[in-house]
Amino acid sequence: MFKKLFSKTDNNTKLFLIAPLDGEVLSLEEVPDPVFAEKMMGDGMAIKPSGSTVYSPIQGKVMQVFPTKHAIGLQAENGAEILIHIGLETVNLKGEGFEVFVKEGDSVKVGDKLVQFDKQIIEQKAASTITPIIITNTADMGEIKKTEKKQVVAGQDEVMVVDK
Repeated sequence: MFKKLFSKTDNNTKLFLIAPLDGEVLSLEEVPDPVFAEKMMGDGMAIKPSGSTVYSPIQGKVMQVFPTKHAIGLQAENGAEILIHIGLETVNLKGEGFEVFVKEGDSVKVGDKLVQFDKQIIEQKAASTITPIIITNTADMGEIKKTEKKQVVAGQDEVMVVDK
């Protein structure tokens, strides 16, 4: 069910990010938050979720679980640092509606459950359910290719390829 994560070509390591959520793919420019839309935190994409579970898009390590449970930082084996930020202005929920299944330092593989969230709480109490997926160390990476699909299935569809 889950795709092979890495392929090595001519000494370059490519990271294939698999969809961490089911939903509609959006460009960062479509995210109604300037921090993400203007790529202040790095390049990437976003998903407007149809489900309520976030899965690991990579094989790597959990670098950070925000105390408010609304965001997780991962590091892939090729050094790419990925931030999955569940919803917009969800930090204000102070963890309400989020259940985390990993902790800092954990090793993860594609498809491991990271976070379950209550979509209804986010829709009612935060700005949006839109979930940016950011390569926070974009400057250290090479080319970032994003999917052209409009809908993705968690654990199945490739959403980004990041060249080191």
